[in-house]
Amino acid sequence: MATCGELLVQLLEAYGVDLVFGIPGVHTVELYRGLPMTRIRHVTPRHEQGAGFMADGYARVSGKPGVCFIITGPGMTNILTAMGQAYADSVPMLVISSVNRTEELAMGDGRLHELPSQRNLVAGVAAFSHTLLRPEQLPQVLARAFAIFRSGRPRPVHIEIPIDVITMQVAARDIVAPRNIPLAPAPRRAELERAVAWLRDAKSPLMVLGGGAADAAEAARSLAEHLDAPVIHTANAKGILPPGHPLRAGENMAYPPIHQAIREADVVLAVGSEFGETEMYPDPKPFVFDGKLIRIDIDPEQLVRGFGADLPIVADAGAALAEINRALGIAATAANGDTPGARRAAAIRQAAKKHWWPAVHRHQKIIEAVSAALPDMILVGDSAEHVYALNQSYEAPRPRSYFSSSTGYGTLGYGLPAGLGAKLAAPDRPVVVLAGDGGLQFTIGELAAAVEAEVPLIVLLWNNDGYGEIKNYMVGRQIQPIGVDIFTPDFQTIAKGFGWEARRPDSYAALGAEMKSAAARNRPTIIELRADDPWIA
Repeated sequence: MATCGELLVQLLEAYGVDLVFGIPGVHTVELYRGLPMTRIRHVTPRHEQGAGFMADGYARVSGKPGVCFIITGPGMTNILTAMGQAYADSVPMLVISSVNRTEELAMGDGRLHELPSQRNLVAGVAAFSHTLLRPEQLPQVLARAFAIFRSGRPRPVHIEIPIDVITMQVAARDIVAPRNIPLAPAPRRAELERAVAWLRDAKSPLMVLGGGAADAAEAARSLAEHLDAPVIHTANAKGILPPGHPLRAGENMAYPPIHQAIREADVVLAVGSEFGETEMYPDPKPFVFDGKLIRIDIDPEQLVRGFGADLPIVADAGAALAEINRALGIAATAANGDTPGARRAAAIRQAAKKHWWPAVHRHQKIIEAVSAALPDMILVGDSAEHVYALNQSYEAPRPRSYFSSSTGYGTLGYGLPAGLGAKLAAPDRPVVVLAGDGGLQFTIGELAAAVEAEVPLIVLLWNNDGYGEIKNYMVGRQIQPIGVDIFTPDFQTIAKGFGWEARRPDSYAALGAEMKSAAARNRPTIIELRADDPWIA
């Protein structure tokens, strides 16, 4: 016999979960009873929002769902913002919370942490929210969650367990095995044949790759090289084509040259992209397609949002691209810099570069020094000036190596905890957080969590003494700046007080050297750049 809480951690381990983020409370301690009997590691954030952001960063790098144990009531309201970010960016996250006793639900008696309905509260930021009423239901509900994570559009799932159900006894031996999860959908033969025919006959094809294609990089690259098609990456697709690949045509689909190239292509193949407005910062425009549009997405609803496709295909990106490549007879390919497609891509790229605003040039120069020091790093961005800039210009070394909260939901405070989760997912790679002074203060308590978890994270802090992006936005619209010139603390002192190293380089050479030193340490480091530093061009 085992309690429902003990059964839960056994099942999570059976599904491959090796890490849980959470802050124990009186309503969740029974979820922890069985943890010492598993190989699952527990990391304690300093706020439930931090737990959600850590799970998000872990999931984006590992491809596995990030898991959180969350207390009833305030714990759930605290994590909602992180769930909203994960929902918007299709990130798998499993949030397991307690809730008041079964007989107390919705009674309004003023119980500890009581809400009228946690499920209603969570509904808008979860694929589903379920109240577990019997321990025997747990295997089925967890199987539903992992089916969404592995076979559908991954998004957060919330399972709440009343505190009396957590301690119920159950015969565990018959139900600890995970259920078989179905494969993600593959394209139908008729759709495949039509897509292949269009692509084979295309004279000026173009590909748009989104985050949904991140795990299909090899197939996407082979197809692009076979078709000689320029490739537009969204922010979450960076790294699918390696840096310097001749078919890279750019990122920001609002730039007129990229927008025009999409319009003029005779066939556009879009894979795993929602064409969201955050991919067209700061001036989103409606798309026009003069040629045929093929869209591949695992979510059927996404294929009919915004604008229609000439050929919508509901399928896993990897399965669909593999089938297309097989039908086209694509074997191993090699990038060639002197092809019509490569020349088209170069022209698009150079024309788009003329639309970079000054901050893009400034931060591109900074990141070139960082990349030279740490060529295989993972960059995790908050919503900050250098993140919006690098969305336009940065070329990631491989997939799942660049992401931020500037896409989708656009929350502040994401970078530090998400970077911590990313480093836990990839302990052998340097992880650099791009944070601004305003955003870092949202979740600054997670500096302690990084030290406690022994995570040697690097934070590259851009300090402009306030909410600089919003201030510029207000000035640009002739609004007197109010509320944006905030008090800025001494981050060097704060970092050291939390047990971090803290540095302020005085040149690009010093920046690179500090990055190398930080990556070699066994403790986290803040490297602070001030916007008024004279050496920053």
